[in-house]
Amino acid sequence: MKQVQKGFTLIELMIVVAIIGILAAVAIPAYSNYTKKAKFTEVTQATNALKLALDTCYSDTTDFTQCTAGSNGVPYNISGTANQQTTTPDAAGAAVLGKYVRWVGITGTPTTTGVQITGMAANSNGLNSETFILNATAATNGVTWLVDPASTCLTSGPICKQ
Repeated sequence: MKQVQKGFTLIELMIVVAIIGILAAVAIPAYSNYTKKAKFTEVTQATNALKLALDTCYSDTTDFTQCTAGSNGVPYNISGTANQQTTTPDAAGAAVLGKYVRWVGITGTPTTTGVQITGMAANSNGLNSETFILNATAATNGVTWLVDPASTCLTSGPICKQ
């Protein structure tokens, strides 16, 4: 009688393990970067309210110097564990605007034709205080917004896009 072999050989099992290892080596970093981008989306979205307020203020006044935090419908910069109104990010880095947002506000001094806003990520949950900086420039048909090349979210992945 002929004996029939049952099961897998050692080489077949080693090939399967190697294939799974290769797939994991590619998939885990890609998934990690994907989740970091998803978390950072909260930071980019947190700047939208300030962007809209500055657009509206500029269309009413045609001068960004009139569009400071707390005036002409522009909200205050927000930071701190008690939603304090501040001009700079809080030292502790507490995420108060959302789980992943540390600070959102106007940075620098607005000029007649331009203003800059910054959103900063929390220093936790895979994010490392990356910044999302938007520059507004007055144009004949409204305001043009561009992501500033100094945004650290561009150099750490990039996890933000223009």
